[in-house]
Amino acid sequence: MASTPTSSISLQSNTPRSCFPSSSSPATKSFQANLKFSFSLHSTKVARIRSSSTTNYNEVVIDEEMDRIRRLQNGSDVRGVALEGEKGRTVDLTPPAVEAIAESFGEWVIRGLEKERGRVVEDVRVSLGRDPRVSGASLSVAVFAGLARAGCMVFDMGLATTPACFMSTLLPPFAFDASIMMTASHLPYTRNGLKFFTKRGGLTSPEVEEICDKAARKFANRLAKVSTMLNTPPKKVDFMSTYAKHLRDIIKEKVNHPLHYDTPLEGFQIIVNAGNGSGGFFTWDVLDKLGADTFGSLHLNPDGMFPNHIPNPGDKTAMALTRTAMLENSADLGIVFDTDVDRSGVVDNKGNPINGDKLIALMSAIVLKEHPGTTIVTDARTSMALSRFITDRGGQHCLYRVGYRNVIDKGVHLNRDGIETHLMMETSGHGALKENHFLDDGAYMVVKIIIEMVRMKLAGSDAGIGSLIRDLEEPLESVELRMNIISEPREAKARAIEAIEKFRSYIEEGKLEGWELDSCGDCWVSDGCLVDTNDTPAAVDAYMYRTGLRYLIKKREYGWVHLRQSIHNPNIAVNMQSMVPGGCHSMTKVLRDRFLEASGVDKILDISQIDKYARTGLVK
Repeated sequence: MASTPTSSISLQSNTPRSCFPSSSSPATKSFQANLKFSFSLHSTKVARIRSSSTTNYNEVVIDEEMDRIRRLQNGSDVRGVALEGEKGRTVDLTPPAVEAIAESFGEWVIRGLEKERGRVVEDVRVSLGRDPRVSGASLSVAVFAGLARAGCMVFDMGLATTPACFMSTLLPPFAFDASIMMTASHLPYTRNGLKFFTKRGGLTSPEVEEICDKAARKFANRLAKVSTMLNTPPKKVDFMSTYAKHLRDIIKEKVNHPLHYDTPLEGFQIIVNAGNGSGGFFTWDVLDKLGADTFGSLHLNPDGMFPNHIPNPGDKTAMALTRTAMLENSADLGIVFDTDVDRSGVVDNKGNPINGDKLIALMSAIVLKEHPGTTIVTDARTSMALSRFITDRGGQHCLYRVGYRNVIDKGVHLNRDGIETHLMMETSGHGALKENHFLDDGAYMVVKIIIEMVRMKLAGSDAGIGSLIRDLEEPLESVELRMNIISEPREAKARAIEAIEKFRSYIEEGKLEGWELDSCGDCWVSDGCLVDTNDTPAAVDAYMYRTGLRYLIKKREYGWVHLRQSIHNPNIAVNMQSMVPGGCHSMTKVLRDRFLEASGVDKILDISQIDKYARTGLVK
């Protein structure tokens, strides 16, 4: 959409679009005294209009002010810059912005419950957990203030994980009506964000968009000075102990050890790398209490500056450090968590990192033992070899749009349509299981792997979990490149869609000989894959297409190219894999010469990474 001049006025409807979807820490000190904070909205512009025969508005706000909040939406999350320190980025996730968003979420929850129950509701209970980021203290107070302003009772979980926040809406005696997790996952310490949950799961992108729309009006229409007093401080609750016990009980029950039921991990050494995020609890409150030896574990203490490495199971440093600790201690399993523990990766007893396609293959092997023939949903960046791995074991592989929420929701919809789907995983490490409320829980994934490891040992095998994916082929080449969008921030989304739709047109019109759009891949699901074709297609949060390349004569598999609009940053991601030497280099040259430059989209995209790789074969 074209940018709106600052002199123009936008009138927006307030009609809601939807209802519900298908321990001690530095943070506590900031609201112990009076729980009062005051912030300035330095540049709020408000135009007041007198009532007339046709219009009657109290306040009309300039688009620019509302866009500040709208741009914080990041798919089904909210993310922004909370601290100074990033070159070229200004702080936009401020306490006033967070307060407005939290208030709008609280109102959304209340409206949903009233519609669901058919009556006015009182004492709506909402919990907040957070990772150890240094901006968490002030932003937590803003969340509590916003929820209280909406009329909710607020509960402070302190340091927590994203999966635990969702589970706090289900597990007794807590069973909150909703929950918020404050985190920015693996992003730098300067960032922060919010994830939203009800008892039915995480919110969808359209629902978060609705909440941000309403928050934008609140943010822009408030007085220059905002002062909020919490007359009643949030009630502190220790939910993480309940969540940890929940995980321990699952392991004990599923292993059912014949000699020591309560300590089924005796004799196993397991190393955890929490990356100074929220995952340390899994070491002392799950593994240690089940009898495991966790000596050699890394970076368990929370530190919001993340001094050792990016807390990300896909990070090479994180995996390398974990691998070294594994080999030095001759351990049985290594675990790497991201900051908020909704993702994980592992290292097997030979020191082999297992993440990306390998982790999906490992989980597929485990799930297919329990549910033969089940469908497994992944994002479209997975390899052709993974498809063969799944189908060779009797499973069905459904390729779908990139984005963990997209992948999980696809699994939910397939199950609703009668297609048994027990596993949904993205190459980033987000993975959800039908048996676990379709929740992407890195700790639960690890629990499944640990149970399988112990079962193998009890059956007399010392091969380790890596043996389950021994025959998984790896692509010969795999490359990811980025193209930044050359535009103002508010125009970036429209420019990205323009470029990606032009790519689709070029393929469909045969302008790139041998390139064919993948629609359903090899998933054997007739009602949609990369593109939903059923009667109720999912909302599109980001545009993307994958094209398969085949030898023109023998029609053999060559590789694929995937173009995707990023929902995190104003750029387009280009992923490609090849089964032949030099394939990615050749595909990149064709992409540059016969599409990017020939179509003219290089005028709105910075293709310097593409050009460098096409010329030199070097990614950086």
